[in-house]
Amino acid sequence: MPTKYDPKAVEKDRYQFWLDNELFKASEDENKETFSIVLPPPNVTGMLHMGHALDFTLQDILIRMKRMQGFDTLWLPGMDHAGIATQAKVEEKLREEGISRHDLGREKFLEKVWEWKHHFASIIHDQWKKIGFSMDYSRERFTMDEGLSQAVRKVFVDLYNKGLIYRGKYIINWDPAARTALSDIEVIHKEVKGALHHLRYPLTDGTGYIQVATTRPETMLGDTAIAVHPEDERYQGLIGKTVTLPLTNREIPIIVDEYVDKEFGTGAVKVTPAHDPNDFEIGLRHDLQQIVVMDESGKMNENAGKYQGLDRFDARKQIIVDLQESGVLVEIEEHIHSVGHSERSGAVVEPYLSTQWFVKMKPLAERAVALQKSEDKVQFVPERFEKLYVDWIENIRDWCISRQLWWGHRIPAWHCENCKEITVSIDNPTHCSHCNSSNISQDEDVLDTWFSSALWPFSTMGWPEKTNDLNRYFPNSVLITGHDIIYPWVARMIFTALEFTDKKPFQDVLIHGLVRDADGIKMSKSLGNGIDPLDVIDQYGTDAMRFMISTGSTPGQDLRFRWERVESARNFINKIWNASRFTLMNLDDFGVDDMDLTGELNTADKWILTRLQETISEVTRQLDSYHYNEAGRILYEFVWDEFCDWYIEFAKLSLYGDDEKAKLTTRSVLCYTLDNILKLLHPFMPFVTEEIWQNLPHEGKSIVIADWPISQQNYQFPKAVEQMKLYMEVIRSVRNIRAEVNAPMGKKINIFIKPDNENTLHDLQEGEQWIHKQCNAESLTIDSNISIQEKTISGVVTGAEILLPLAGLIDIQQELNRLEKELKTLDSEVNRVQKKLSNQGFIGKAPAHVVEEERSKEKDYLEKRDKVKARLAELQN
Repeated sequence: MPTKYDPKAVEKDRYQFWLDNELFKASEDENKETFSIVLPPPNVTGMLHMGHALDFTLQDILIRMKRMQGFDTLWLPGMDHAGIATQAKVEEKLREEGISRHDLGREKFLEKVWEWKHHFASIIHDQWKKIGFSMDYSRERFTMDEGLSQAVRKVFVDLYNKGLIYRGKYIINWDPAARTALSDIEVIHKEVKGALHHLRYPLTDGTGYIQVATTRPETMLGDTAIAVHPEDERYQGLIGKTVTLPLTNREIPIIVDEYVDKEFGTGAVKVTPAHDPNDFEIGLRHDLQQIVVMDESGKMNENAGKYQGLDRFDARKQIIVDLQESGVLVEIEEHIHSVGHSERSGAVVEPYLSTQWFVKMKPLAERAVALQKSEDKVQFVPERFEKLYVDWIENIRDWCISRQLWWGHRIPAWHCENCKEITVSIDNPTHCSHCNSSNISQDEDVLDTWFSSALWPFSTMGWPEKTNDLNRYFPNSVLITGHDIIYPWVARMIFTALEFTDKKPFQDVLIHGLVRDADGIKMSKSLGNGIDPLDVIDQYGTDAMRFMISTGSTPGQDLRFRWERVESARNFINKIWNASRFTLMNLDDFGVDDMDLTGELNTADKWILTRLQETISEVTRQLDSYHYNEAGRILYEFVWDEFCDWYIEFAKLSLYGDDEKAKLTTRSVLCYTLDNILKLLHPFMPFVTEEIWQNLPHEGKSIVIADWPISQQNYQFPKAVEQMKLYMEVIRSVRNIRAEVNAPMGKKINIFIKPDNENTLHDLQEGEQWIHKQCNAESLTIDSNISIQEKTISGVVTGAEILLPLAGLIDIQQELNRLEKELKTLDSEVNRVQKKLSNQGFIGKAPAHVVEEERSKEKDYLEKRDKVKARLAELQN
């Protein structure tokens, strides 16, 4: 291995080696338990961002671990056509060329979109490989490939035949920029500064007026009534009368409806059934006319009179002027209110009366709600997201699924020009199913992108065909996704899977947060604070980026991207690299067959083996419960602090000694421990672990398919752990004293250790060689009956006192100051723990082991304080 870790060299060609050996393919071994994930398909609108890198890395970690644990793992990749978003991108590109999709026509335009798709799909493939995702490419799917298109058609037709899909006029969210309908969850509501316009509508009989208020005066041209509450005494005499709609000559009635809040404003509201969802419902109840006053681009239409052709916002300005001149406008009041904006185009959404296709959601939602009340429910991690999900589906509205686009799954419905009936069919019909006319044409609209995405967990497995993959890998084991698409995607996958497979789509749903910048602001192109994953990889390598983003937050919480954390991850890899080089340099001709842990293990060997078993258990447990951050922290501390900083230093005594048996044992422990460390780290950092593992003595083709570590009971030695704690405490104490008195580690010193009891004496004598070496002692004396006449500097550890002769080492006054400072600290600790133990509330409520631990601390602090007091008195005398 090179002396320096170079991520570019390590990562080069490694991924192709994995692909060439088909290490990512599902085994289909009937004797193995399955573990499956379908990749949340990225949109083919552009390249992957840091959010994708986080989401997919979390999945890869699980898949790699489960593969090593012997599961038949399937991680199925794919991409989403992303209807409105992709079409908008292509249309934007065409505009730069001075043409529109209408200039090209539908077929030619779709050819352009497919070109776009192929281009960005290729880029996304390269990114997947660059970040090291272990996907089964042999099963890759696209939401508009032939098989998924058939699945979409079958679902549409089946729902239609069950009466769960219908077509009708309804108020929908309309995007005037993209000229298409939007579902509720494609609308982003923003608080904006607007105005409330107070208007007087004159009574037709000339006896007065009734006052209303509106934030959108341009819609008044479509008013068909004034509504008041039936119990509002102020208007009892006006009910049934009419008003003359200002700016028009139309008479509209004053009606009563319980929807009206008589306490809000004047208690009278204008009713515009074609431009407000609540007014639409009032209009249905009272059989009011529905007058649309805008066209699909947001311009006023022929029903707007002299304002025809004006943009809605320009019309608003002109109407306000005209209302002022006519005396209808009473006042304009500043008003902060929520305004819907298109998630895709950013345009202000217009509530718009339109003929659309809808899914009846209540019957589908009821089954999904019932599932969450059963023992077999979908498990949300963290649990708090389950409530958000259930609250939404319990109050769900019908889903508008038609989109006025060209890119997407075209609705499988054909309109007959003769009988005006609709034929819905999986296959393209040649004749009307009602009158047998051949004069039929397919519906122009396409389906909402989420309609096909909702089928993703089972359509990707070959449904509606009864495939082996569907039988074996569905339902999926887990879905990992961001909290921002629980409603549009997670919910819809659950109710469609229940409806069409009678199964939930996945066992668990792990919800993670967003990736934000260092200041906690959401990354976006408009703000210029986005970070390209490939830029991070170029600077620090894939493994460093993966380790940083996967361990940077807890489930459900947002992640703040900080460059210094990536650098820290890279430094960690450097540490692993150097430790591995040390191991390899000291193996000589040691091979797999030389591995032998049956020889005499010393305390350091037993300690590191024990800590390794504990680390294996804890890392596995944390990953199984999706706590990547905790698993990463445990690995980091074990590898850096215990293996690299302590065990390797202790191992040098045996490796550089003359005892060949001891050398063999130490080499075996080093190899065994490092091998297991690499396997535990592999899901997080696949490239560097494969590189090192290939250089270590090993069996097997790749670490990708090596066995996941299992904690071994016969390699656990609790006594050795306690002994090592004592040795490390002694070594740290001596090093701390050296640092305080500025005595460099290169200067040899005499050390005396005075144990309190026989057990500590025995333990210290057993570790004498390591203490001597790590403290750089000229001489080391361990004796319970030490009596030193010369002046010394001291330190206290659990069960022993450390004495360093002062001669030529320190200033006595400085040592007195240090001991007084240490005494003050110990006094504080004694007071704290005794206060806790005197608190009856703590004693009564805390678990017994916690109370016992505090009592043990008290005893330890008291013993240390007594030793410090004694030493102070000795020096002062």
